Amino acid sequence: MNARTHSVPEQFDDPLQQREAATLGMWAFLATEILFFGVLFAGYTLCRVRFPEAFAEASRHTDMLLGTIETAVLLTSSCAVALSVREVQLGGRRLATALLGVTALLGVSFLVMHGFEYYAEYQEGLIPSIHYTQQGVYAHGMAIFYCLYYFITGFHSLHVTIGVVLMAVMGWRTWQGAFDQDYHTPLELTALYWHLVDIVWIFVYPVIYLVGRAG
Repeated sequence: MNARTHSVPEQFDDPLQQREAATLGMWAFLATEILFFGVLFAGYTLCRVRFPEAFAEASRHTDMLLGTIETAVLLTSSCAVALSVREVQLGGRRLATALLGVTALLGVSFLVMHGFEYYAEYQEGLIPSIHYTQQGVYAHGMAIFYCLYYFITGFHSLHVTIGVVLMAVMGWRTWQGAFDQDYHTPLELTALYWHLVDIVWIFVYPVIYLVGRAG
């Protein structure tokens, strides 16, 4: 039944070659994503060295509680998607679908919470070139911090949004029986993408929310 359901495209010799090619392609894609975010973090590091006091002051204006909850939400979602892949490998379908749904919902909740953060920052006048009301000796450095903050978290949120859509699609396909013990490569690769999104946030959390609160 599995051989009938999951045919191998003609460009591949067998399912193993298809899986290895897909995995290699995904890792190459993830490497480009790491380079992309790496440039943003490098820019942040250089500016942090240039304006240490201003960056520390700007960080203290971020919502640490929401940032911490968002971190916990993403870590939980990574656990859920890993369990969904394992469930499919064991032949399960309903629980795997439910776990993918949970992952998508956690991703949506992350985006909603981050939206509340952006709104609060707008109300406080912390959005450079749109609504920025900070004054004083640290105002310029804080503006640079928040420019980087919105670039980094904005692009990260875009990746989360894409991941939520992918999780919804994978959940639907899992429910329809598209994956089983012998064929679940698309689900595995989607999980890899989601783990990257979570790993990036693990770096975002300390440099954005904790830098001004150490010591």
